[in-house]
Amino acid sequence: MSYRGSRDCSRGVTGYMATREMYELSEAGCEKSSDLMKLLPPDLFAELCQQSIQHLQCPNVGVDQTLLCQRFQAAGVDTNVDEVRNVINAVTYLFSNAAKHRLSTEVLLNTVTSHYKLPKQTIQVIRHVWNEEGQKLCDIECSRDLLPAAQLLDFQWKIGMAISSDGCKSLNHPYVTVELKVAEHSGQVQRKVFEMTIPEFQHFSKQFKEMSAALENV
Repeated sequence: MSYRGSRDCSRGVTGYMATREMYELSEAGCEKSSDLMKLLPPDLFAELCQQSIQHLQCPNVGVDQTLLCQRFQAAGVDTNVDEVRNVINAVTYLFSNAAKHRLSTEVLLNTVTSHYKLPKQTIQVIRHVWNEEGQKLCDIECSRDLLPAAQLLDFQWKIGMAISSDGCKSLNHPYVTVELKVAEHSGQVQRKVFEMTIPEFQHFSKQFKEMSAALENV
């Protein structure tokens, strides 16, 4: 499904606004992500774009930057998780900004080529993805913000026992390890791990019960 923007005078205004925002993004240093984009085979770059689009359509679907990094490395691309994270941020911003201003494919590609010196194959991937998904994202933009708050994907906890430390040979102190899996607004899936004492965890659990009870009355 191709997306064709309106051809009235507002198109030039939105194109200018999008270009200005892309310039601000470049000034922040995100243009460095284009170096990695140039190295990615078209099929892998298309996979990254599709995951970013899916995240923008459904915030609960995050982009697993670690898995993408492993796939890129397996394809012979010399990169790391930090560089992959920058590319995810840039691509997600690109499509969310395009949807915000309801850009046509032509205006989007002009904006991209004016800020990123990308190979023709990479530009063709962006063209294809936007032709297929642009209208859907623009429709979503009409009803909600495309950069939502982080979404909690999973919550796990377990009880452990601290039996020794540098300062004390025998602690026998129970604690709770909590692991959260969170999809951030950029699409990155982050795992956050922290420990709490038993009293802290009991207070934490009590707060959840209070929230649950409050929601039942909404």
